[in-house]
Amino acid sequence: MNEAALHAVLVDCMGVKQGESLVVLTDPQRRPIAEALVAGARDLGAETLLVEMSERATHGSEPPPAVAAAMAECDVCIAPTTKSVSHTAARKEANARGVRIATMPQITEDMLVRTMAADYGEVRRRSAILARALTEGSDVRITAPQGTDLSLYIGGREGIADDGNLTVPGSFGNLPAGEGFIAPVEGRARGTIAFDGSIWPIGLLEEPLVVSIDDGYATDISGPRGDEFRGALEPHGREAFAVAELGIGTNEAAMLTGNVLEDEKIMGTIHIAFGDNHTFGGTTRVSSHQDGIVMTPTLSIDGKVYLEEGRLLV
Repeated sequence: MNEAALHAVLVDCMGVKQGESLVVLTDPQRRPIAEALVAGARDLGAETLLVEMSERATHGSEPPPAVAAAMAECDVCIAPTTKSVSHTAARKEANARGVRIATMPQITEDMLVRTMAADYGEVRRRSAILARALTEGSDVRITAPQGTDLSLYIGGREGIADDGNLTVPGSFGNLPAGEGFIAPVEGRARGTIAFDGSIWPIGLLEEPLVVSIDDGYATDISGPRGDEFRGALEPHGREAFAVAELGIGTNEAAMLTGNVLEDEKIMGTIHIAFGDNHTFGGTTRVSSHQDGIVMTPTLSIDGKVYLEEGRLLV
């Protein structure tokens, strides 16, 4: 494993110190990356435990109780897993106990090396500006050439900077990092979104996947992969179709790969997620959280343009 990337994760982002306790949570597919993190953390003098669970059914599925207990009884938890544990009660409860947590769903070594080489000072600056604008804003409008025309209401919700600074007790974010995001107010999203980058669980989209949204829920899904996406949501019930998140990418080193963990961080893109958002300020609880990417959007908050045809203006 690239030593610079490991140092960026463990020291620059997580601030792991000698004598701290660290849990690295993984599953069979991501074990090689987990083992590299364990070795790096032990070199730093951290008391490090590798916890491997079976791959979860979907993003947002809860880990087993024993795993949740381990997450809550450490100083730092890093989770290179195949399915995301970001939007779980276990993650939220561990944060409430002061644990510093980084989730890394579907991480690969190539992605880690590439995206952790970004200028994280700039990533933090951009993400902070966008998080503040989202916190202070009310009405969001998003348009894009493939047919996106979506309105969201975010008044009273807190924007969050996912900027890689996870050194404060109770902090949480993805690694790689690079976005400002928010939970839009439930029931207030309306319009159309044409995903043209990638979407979980499909990956790269050769043709747009078009979703019509009424009163905060996806009501019609079309395009060649539309049935596949609908089929991933239906087992979880109506709340899996709820608009859950708006995110704006800020990582200049991220590129479109089909892996949404990286794709949603691409500077100048936006992503919309459906499903659970109770872990970051919303009210929807469901064991599903699926993100999709729009590549060249124009986005305004209360009339002020922050993205123009994929160019970030901050």
